Amino acid sequence: MAFDGNWKVEKSENYEKFMEQMGINVVKRKLGAHDNLKITIQQEGNKFTVKESSAFRNIEIIFTLGVNFEYSLADGTELSGTWNLEGNKLVGKFNRKDNGKELKAFREIVGDELIQIYIYEGVEAKRIFKRV
Repeated sequence: MAFDGNWKVEKSENYEKFMEQMGINVVKRKLGAHDNLKITIQQEGNKFTVKESSAFRNIEIIFTLGVNFEYSLADGTELSGTWNLEGNKLVGKFNRKDNGKELKAFREIVGDELIQIYIYEGVEAKRIFKRV
């Protein structure tokens, strides 16, 4: 499928501001801005396996489209929500367990790039990954 492959973050836009809005402390924001994130995505029908590897952690996330699951961000923020496929875009809608507020996430392949967009309380960040 189109999302399958290995991806490495190339650049981020407004990511530190997004992390600040999420309530992540300044030290973790500075480290997060330079996490050297690599993602491996494998899709089998509606089932996705996503392996994230960064300077902070290695994690494997398995989810099925439309099925609620739980996930922790690198800073420890716990979320619950779903991913769905809308056209050629993965659309994630998650709620934080600590305050119930919504975090939206989008993944889309544009050319040879994986574009990830996060939106939390009106602050939008973009991370651009290149296929490796």
